Amino acid sequence: MNSAGREKEVKFYLADPARLTVRLGLAGFTLTRLRAYEHNIRYDTPDHTLSTTGRVLRLRADGQVRLTYKGGQLAGADVADREEFEVAVSDLETTRLLLQGLGYVELTRYEKYRSTWQGSQCEVTIDEMPYGTFCEVEGPDASTIQQAAETLGLNWQRRVLLSYLAIFELLKEKAGIQADSLLFADFSGKPVTAAQMALIEITPADQ
Repeated sequence: MNSAGREKEVKFYLADPARLTVRLGLAGFTLTRLRAYEHNIRYDTPDHTLSTTGRVLRLRADGQVRLTYKGGQLAGADVADREEFEVAVSDLETTRLLLQGLGYVELTRYEKYRSTWQGSQCEVTIDEMPYGTFCEVEGPDASTIQQAAETLGLNWQRRVLLSYLAIFELLKEKAGIQADSLLFADFSGKPVTAAQMALIEITPADQ
């Protein structure tokens, strides 16, 4: 998270994650977290007040448990720019019961494997999603993020401002993907192709 409680980031779809890992090392980025599994639960009100206004309430377990709120995305920005507040909690199940007691309902679940790098005033993550691998570049402002991305050989014009769940919904709507949740088991034996990604105007940025 950036200063003043704001998250500023972009995503890039990758054709060759191993090549990006090499580029990160050559560019002086430091691996700060090894590849780790994440399980995420998105919550909403029964009438979907949060999602219809672009807000997020998420419970994440990845070795520690965190509860995150994200506000709606700033319109017209060159990067995904939104308010973000996050707090560590001690127990996943108790927090689930707390949220349910407050009237929130489980909207969906999603998984990924993530490794994290630091350098050039930015945090870069490589995210292995059930439908493909992406990297996120997060930094203090759009100019710094763009400079870091271009240093890593990423095509700035192919950046993605959508959330992973928004990408999932577009794949279901326009690319014929049939899955109830964004879990690896739901995509087992039926990988999403670059051609399907192209149907939602997402193309590899590392070529």
